[in-house]
Amino acid sequence: MRTGLIAQKLGMTRVFDDKGMHIPVTVLSVAGCQVTGIRTEEKDGYNAVQLGLGSKKAKNCSASERANFAKAKVEPKAKVVEFRVAKDALLDVGAELSAEHFVIGQDVDVAGITIGKGFAGGMKRHNFGGLNASHGVSVSHRSIGSTGGRQDPGRTFKNKRMPGHMGVVRVTTLNLKVVQVDAERGLLFVKGAIPGAESGYVMVRDAVKKARPAGAPYPAAIKLAQAAGGEA
Repeated sequence: MRTGLIAQKLGMTRVFDDKGMHIPVTVLSVAGCQVTGIRTEEKDGYNAVQLGLGSKKAKNCSASERANFAKAKVEPKAKVVEFRVAKDALLDVGAELSAEHFVIGQDVDVAGITIGKGFAGGMKRHNFGGLNASHGVSVSHRSIGSTGGRQDPGRTFKNKRMPGHMGVVRVTTLNLKVVQVDAERGLLFVKGAIPGAESGYVMVRDAVKKARPAGAPYPAAIKLAQAAGGEA
């Protein structure tokens, strides 16, 4: 099991395949995704790689965050995430990962925080059908209807789908296909929509329900400039 990547959602567009068919894609930027720390089983009880993406002013970091970034000798990051990995997939602190970490045609799982919709009714939140448009219904066309019995059971059961706060929850979309990879600009083109707003951060990892392609680099794809000490 290897690490995933933190990416920033730039928006959606479309690309064309060899047959001229258009494919809707979400553009993700992984430029600047850097290892900010590692966790080892001997010291921490588990193996993981901590990645950071985006920039953040040092004055906006807590004292512990500043100490961690200074220890890793990296610039403060706006988003920091840990990925559990196998023991032989640990990376060097400070290494910058490339978009070539994923290969064209590979299936990936993308996790993000959905867009907040505020307080929503049953029709929008749960896709209820609403009440009849006529036949005596007045004013209450978009209401959810009965929420429980009268004397029996005499209460509303727990987990009843009702109006309430919608959005701002973590959602993982499985088995999305990587259509294009632009390593020079640090971009991934993933087929379909993914959760989250534009400019939001998402986590991209190998699909857990599909086998990792043989061409995918293990333990990770490190940028040549980083691997060569800045000479490339």
